[in-house]
Amino acid sequence: MNHEDGDKGSTAPERSTPDPSTTPDSVEPENAADEPASEADEAPTTQPSADEAPTTQPSADEAPTTQPSADEAPTTQPSADEAPTTQLDLGDLGERSEEQAPLWVEPPANEDVTQVIPAIPPGPVPGPTQAYTTPADEPTVVAPAAAAPVPPQPEPEPSAPAEPSTESTTPAPWVKIAAVTGGVIALIGIAYAADLAVSSGNVPRGVTVAGVDVGGSTREEAEATLQAQVGPRVGQPLTVQAGDVSTELVPSAAGLGVDWEATLDRAHSQPLNPFTRVASFFTTDEIGVVSTRDEAALASAVDGLRSETDRASREGTVVFEGATPVRVDPSTGQNLNGEGAEAALIEKWAFGRTVDLPVDVVPVSVTQEGVQRALNDVAVPAASADLVVTGRDGKVATAPRQQIGAIVGFEPDGNGGLKPTYNVEAATGILAPQLVSTEIVPKDAKITLDGGSPTVVPAVVGDLVQWPKTLETLPEVLRGNGSHTTAAVYGPIPPALTTEAAQALGVKEVVGEFTTGGFSAASGTNIRLAASEINGALIKPGDTFSLNGYTGPRGTAQGYVESGIINNGRPDTAVGGGVSQVATTLYNAAYFAGMEDVAHTEHSYYISRYPEAREATVFEGAIDLQFRNTGKTGVMIQAIGGASDLTIRFWGTKSVDVESITGNRTKPTQPDTVTLPAGDHCIASSGAPGFTASDTRVISDHATGQEISRDTRTVRYDPVPIVKCEEPGAPKPDERTPAAAPAPSAPAESPTATPKPKPNDGE
Repeated sequence: MNHEDGDKGSTAPERSTPDPSTTPDSVEPENAADEPASEADEAPTTQPSADEAPTTQPSADEAPTTQPSADEAPTTQPSADEAPTTQLDLGDLGERSEEQAPLWVEPPANEDVTQVIPAIPPGPVPGPTQAYTTPADEPTVVAPAAAAPVPPQPEPEPSAPAEPSTESTTPAPWVKIAAVTGGVIALIGIAYAADLAVSSGNVPRGVTVAGVDVGGSTREEAEATLQAQVGPRVGQPLTVQAGDVSTELVPSAAGLGVDWEATLDRAHSQPLNPFTRVASFFTTDEIGVVSTRDEAALASAVDGLRSETDRASREGTVVFEGATPVRVDPSTGQNLNGEGAEAALIEKWAFGRTVDLPVDVVPVSVTQEGVQRALNDVAVPAASADLVVTGRDGKVATAPRQQIGAIVGFEPDGNGGLKPTYNVEAATGILAPQLVSTEIVPKDAKITLDGGSPTVVPAVVGDLVQWPKTLETLPEVLRGNGSHTTAAVYGPIPPALTTEAAQALGVKEVVGEFTTGGFSAASGTNIRLAASEINGALIKPGDTFSLNGYTGPRGTAQGYVESGIINNGRPDTAVGGGVSQVATTLYNAAYFAGMEDVAHTEHSYYISRYPEAREATVFEGAIDLQFRNTGKTGVMIQAIGGASDLTIRFWGTKSVDVESITGNRTKPTQPDTVTLPAGDHCIASSGAPGFTASDTRVISDHATGQEISRDTRTVRYDPVPIVKCEEPGAPKPDERTPAAAPAPSAPAESPTATPKPKPNDGE
């Protein structure tokens, strides 16, 4: 019914009824209400209930037709542009005459009955309205279950036959897809909202801390879990791997710990991205721990690992085990990267697994192939036979093949290989002693005083094996696998002092001389020994002579004995005592020979057998006597030690005259009395007053007599104390006696026990 028909009132329209004569034999209208339609011709249609909307039930051969509801009349009105459709007013079904076959039978109450309208054969139907379309487009209309009486409707005006409609009422596929998709999206949205609501305020799902899963738990639960599982790891040994070295350290000892609050802050809040939330069901998010650390303790712990992790590289080489050459393969070294190791420990210690620490590799430059070449080409041939050097008179020197390792070595050549090195000094040390008998040793010229005057003994030119030249062919000599033999090369060696040089020294006359005497037997032993050591010494122009340097140590090993010395201002004894008399005698001889005074020290108190302000003392390692030869010619020392005196002469060419002027004694001082316990270390003394004295040396030109220099030296001598050796007891009231104490032990004049004396003390 179109909209215009709805305005015409309640007049029932005329119904177009099919002509029974046009009904095919297969259709029996009279019994249509009693018998179901054949399945071959018609599809059953489900009858909707009174409360449900009718559904369209197409048959296998027919297009579906929309079934109107029981309460609503059909309103479909074809437009002028559309093909004519069949208009069926189901309300007229109740007005069918009894003679006509009913189209449907009202089902019993509360029963669902499917009513099938019989098929209408094709063919023209008289009347203004065509009730059915062609069989191809013929619809099947399902009657409602309980149709209410429909008021008569005005009969629609006749219309021109329309072309059968070719449009299908079946929904398009994309509509179904859209519906399904919408449903899925709705479900996802509901699930997303529910998941977000349930997990709000908790640690995001999938979060792990140092391998411990805390996702989905509250912050308090997560911290408790971590403290229970990760917390104990701080005190447990942790394995660390540095290159190929494995060792352990305890994180707490390295100053490491966990900041739980900062660690959980890394988890952030619940993610809003739906894809992230879905992915969290299948993935994990490791956030690690935030470590607390003591920088100093951590640095110290890392440095403590170096003794185990660090090693130097080892270059490949060849060594000799006796006469057998052995290859040593190269090995890279490694050094722990301190900064990287600290960072790795901070980041990974809490996992409780082995932590890899970075190392810096120390490379090597020699390859294994280079080592093998050196072994085959050099080492094996060199060790195949003894090294033999032939000398004069049929003498030979041999370096056994078992000692070849002392001569042949190897070092990197910079190109991955090894180059051989030859230790000429080691080879000389092995071979030279064996050819000494074939050599002529050089001898210096000497100046002797045989006959009472200086005589030059000519020098001897040596003829020695030139070992560097002899052994310069070692690479070729040791290369072959046969005999390793070469000839010694001899050559002249000049003496240190040639005959001509000795004669040019001008040693021909005495230029300075001095004699002292009055020493004890023990002192005489030491004096004569020291004199013999300096006898014959040559002092070339410009050279400086040192008494301590020339004699060397003066101990028992050298033959010196214990005798009197001055120790801390008082008499004492020590090994080497009496050598100060040699010093005084030598100083005066150098004084009158015109030598330049470099260093000398007077005794602390005056000794009567020495000239005032013109004497000297020495003490090994502390006080020395030194002077320099400023002349143009050399000087030779002659020292003659007698039974009770010592004479020292300087021989050379006289160029100056020396005069000594001794001043008067001034500023006298009286001695103190010292009482010491009697014993070996107490030497009694009657004492002597102290005073101040001076000496002036005047040097004049020997040829012209013209004064060259005038120097004055002033010396203050301490009083010699009065020493009394008594048994321990109370001192006398009128004596100035210091507190009794044992006398200091005499220092031994030896390299191992030599106390440093005060100034002016000496032997």
